[in-house]
Amino acid sequence: MTEADIARVQHDFVAATRRTLAAGYEWLEIHAAHGYLFHEFLSPRSNNRTDQYGGSFSNRIRFLMNTVGAVRGVWPDKLPLTVRLSCTDWVPGGWDLEQCVELARLLKAAGVDLIDCSSGGNVPDAPIPVGPGYQVPFAERIRREAAIATAAVGLITEPQQAADIIAQGQADLVLLGREFLRDAYWPAHAQRTLGVKGALTPPQQYMRAW
Repeated sequence: MTEADIARVQHDFVAATRRTLAAGYEWLEIHAAHGYLFHEFLSPRSNNRTDQYGGSFSNRIRFLMNTVGAVRGVWPDKLPLTVRLSCTDWVPGGWDLEQCVELARLLKAAGVDLIDCSSGGNVPDAPIPVGPGYQVPFAERIRREAAIATAAVGLITEPQQAADIIAQGQADLVLLGREFLRDAYWPAHAQRTLGVKGALTPPQQYMRAW
């Protein structure tokens, strides 16, 4: 990418943010994980540039930081802005948790409200120790050391498992994806499992099927 290409992409993110706001969305997340463009800039394993966007940590984060600043400039302060990060490439010499903590501190100062803590996706065949809650320690450490809210993701499937993550202060949110594909009524099942009292009101669009 030329510097003109980078400026164009940043402009596109701002334009998309304005469309998102006009459409009535109230949560915006910038995806900087899983080998997508921002992650490619962040990681020394994929960023081989020799200009102001490559080499040092401050150079590798420049594209993301500038884009976040531009997006925050048009996204209202009252609405949450989050960033999804791969907290490690799971290989030596790649993007890692220490760099992620420092980036999270800077993102907080730039107006980001929460870090969505995932991992991997940038290095083929990286040895990832997949297991229940295997990415939760990333959310816990970033929350503690960068003093920013975090979301835990990755093989969180059981209601008690999710509740414990929050209760133990490991993350501020638990985000579910594939589990909702397996069980569209997970919130109702979790409510019963955890003994939570009170009515669970589904989104209006779901009412007739709930």
